Amino acid sequence: MAAQGKLDWSECPLVEVKLGVQSGAPVLLGTRMPVSAIVDNFDYGVSVDEIAEQFELPPDRVEAILTYAKSHRVGYRIR
Repeated sequence: MAAQGKLDWSECPLVEVKLGVQSGAPVLLGTRMPVSAIVDNFDYGVSVDEIAEQFELPPDRVEAILTYAKSHRVGYRIR
């Protein structure tokens, strides 16, 4: 799915990019959790609650990432 669209995470306060963390992929602030895992799981039909449980994250944090992704998607719409 990542090849179909691209996200600009540069203005999301919940996301950071560090060259030494996950090869520079955008991750949740203070973690090694790639935000693409959240978006991709949601795109594949996994619910917010299931994603939150799977990755041990607060559901509101998952929802905030998805909301940001919906408004900053380039190339195709997130469902």
